[in-house]
Amino acid sequence: MAEYDVFTRINEHYAKMSKGHKAIADYISEHYDQAVFMTAAKLGETLGISESTVVRFAAGIGYDGYPKFQKALESCVQGKLNGIQKMDAKYGRSSQSEILTSVLSADIEKIQDTIDNLDPAAFESAVATILEAETIYIMGLRSNEPLAAFLHFYLNMIRGKVFLLNTTSVSETFEQMIHIGPKDCFIGISFPRYSMRTLKAMEFANDRNAKVIAITDSIHSPMNLYSSCNLLARSDMVSVVDSLVAPLSVINALVVALCLKCPEQVRKNLETLEETWNNYQVYLNDEIDFIDDEPMLDYSLRRREK
Repeated sequence: MAEYDVFTRINEHYAKMSKGHKAIADYISEHYDQAVFMTAAKLGETLGISESTVVRFAAGIGYDGYPKFQKALESCVQGKLNGIQKMDAKYGRSSQSEILTSVLSADIEKIQDTIDNLDPAAFESAVATILEAETIYIMGLRSNEPLAAFLHFYLNMIRGKVFLLNTTSVSETFEQMIHIGPKDCFIGISFPRYSMRTLKAMEFANDRNAKVIAITDSIHSPMNLYSSCNLLARSDMVSVVDSLVAPLSVINALVVALCLKCPEQVRKNLETLEETWNNYQVYLNDEIDFIDDEPMLDYSLRRREK
């Protein structure tokens, strides 16, 4: 059985699950380290649903009874805990320079694989969708947060009405998306292990007829269930550390393509920013372009006493 087979099965069946089964799937995805020790009765009590519903959930994703499901979940959790051991086996006897070379070489391979497999038509469709959308919503959680923040930062410099969704509450996510509609675009970023919260947000956006773009790792990703445009970037795991190099390169290419599509708007926005910085950052510079710049590092933020 594959290391994350339980979660793969959950992702594959999620779209067709009942409300009660989705609640179980959400809890297990977010709290698998606690769920692994729970009986069907305890899990049901925790979620306020019946024990029989929990048992039916296990059967619904392909297990012959709850005990076998629990054993499979235990194997998944153990596989996660063994990540450090796997990393030690691969790099334990390597020098620091050998580790550096090995990891960077692996990242180069992932970028080349992404180049070979990314669909140019999907990329062009994503660029057009982002430019035409009235409002953009971006979501990427856990290790994907830096990717979402990077994309949000640059899209916000290119165009207006770009929102970054970042919350630990599913209900708050829906509250932030309450106005999403057919003229809008939702960009969901998720790589293994996939985020159930991001998937639910994409489902909601799809139900509201918004254009949905998925930035994920493969055609088998559950993120593709609700997206009309899929940008695939290879992101293998080296033990417990996700490689985000290829996904970031795809996002970077997306930003560059968008800038080239509307250079005048980008230039105008940058000029406005420059004017604003000049007007409001008179006494303290926050950035250094060259080593001989004078950023006033010794400037006291407190008023000097007279």
